[in-house]
Amino acid sequence: MRNPVTRYATYSLSLIMFLLTLLFSAGGAVALGPEDVDLPEQAAVVFDQNHPAVKAVMAVQNRHTERLLGEPGVVGTATGLAANGRPAVLVLVESFHRARAARIPAELDGQPVAVKITGKITALKKGGIPATPGEDDTSTVCDVDPAALFDRAVPLGVSTGHPAITAGTIGARVTDGINVYALSNNHVYANENLASYDDEILQPGAYDGGATGPNTTLIDGDEIGTLYDFEEIVFSTSANNTIDAAIAWSSPDVLGNATPCDGYGAPKSTTLEPRVNLKVRKYGRTTGLTSGLITAINATVSVGYDSGTARFVNQIIIEPGGFSAGGDSGSLVVAVGKGRTKTDERKPVGLLFAGNTTITVANPIDAVLDRFGVTIDGE
Repeated sequence: MRNPVTRYATYSLSLIMFLLTLLFSAGGAVALGPEDVDLPEQAAVVFDQNHPAVKAVMAVQNRHTERLLGEPGVVGTATGLAANGRPAVLVLVESFHRARAARIPAELDGQPVAVKITGKITALKKGGIPATPGEDDTSTVCDVDPAALFDRAVPLGVSTGHPAITAGTIGARVTDGINVYALSNNHVYANENLASYDDEILQPGAYDGGATGPNTTLIDGDEIGTLYDFEEIVFSTSANNTIDAAIAWSSPDVLGNATPCDGYGAPKSTTLEPRVNLKVRKYGRTTGLTSGLITAINATVSVGYDSGTARFVNQIIIEPGGFSAGGDSGSLVVAVGKGRTKTDERKPVGLLFAGNTTITVANPIDAVLDRFGVTIDGE
């Protein structure tokens, strides 16, 4: 029989985290104007993977993830922060009802456990209606619709996709030192493993009116390149996928290396490892320019696709929920540098690929670049 004190602590913590989740997600995304916005004060303390407390929590998380994922409604685990701001094992659960039914202790091996109500996590391929610019959104000045057809060379962060899918986002221009490629997700460019090499890649995506021309040359139709390589997704709840990524061969005449005029500009070529409480932003096809905070690292999550469920390991969790929406898949996540961290400004951190109205999930960008033997073709 479970210890009643432990049960009470677990349920109380679940309720507290649920209420905090609702409070935090209610505000939605923060639209960025010409100047960086201020994010919550807790962002002042940034925890990297080498922090002793983080390392200790990660070790405990890794030891107990398999059992925790076997509990009803648990969709993931991660290393983040408890309500008191200290590193803790996060258990991601579909709903408060499911959290009450699951056997989630208040601590594991002496490390605190925090329950986070997230809902189910899915790939963010399907396009929605792009957000209406707010009062502080610079797109009211330069009049940009990320879902539209763009003159070549097309900017980053706009609608793209394989002809067989709806729409996603161009994340970055990458290079192997000779050729340049458009970077996005497997489920955006390779149709969840179903595409063939040399298939046309469109801008805008088919959902936004993009179509192929009479032949496969880049000057016909809305093609910006052809599928060159992708990491196959293993659809299994016991898989250890690390990236959802693909690249399309293109050229500098067709593909630019900076976001539109209402975006963050060109990403840096030097990357940055994800850290808890790191301020980040992205520019995507549906929600444009948004800012957020990395709230967890080392995440193991179950992600729903059209082809089935796939488990991913060593992922990044970003909040608030309005940081992304359907159609933002493939967006490049970059750091926001201010004050002492100004040199980190626009350094790539992750490749966005999944989430819901509560959280966003991204692959660490270094794992993506290493897989294809490329670097960010930026500043």
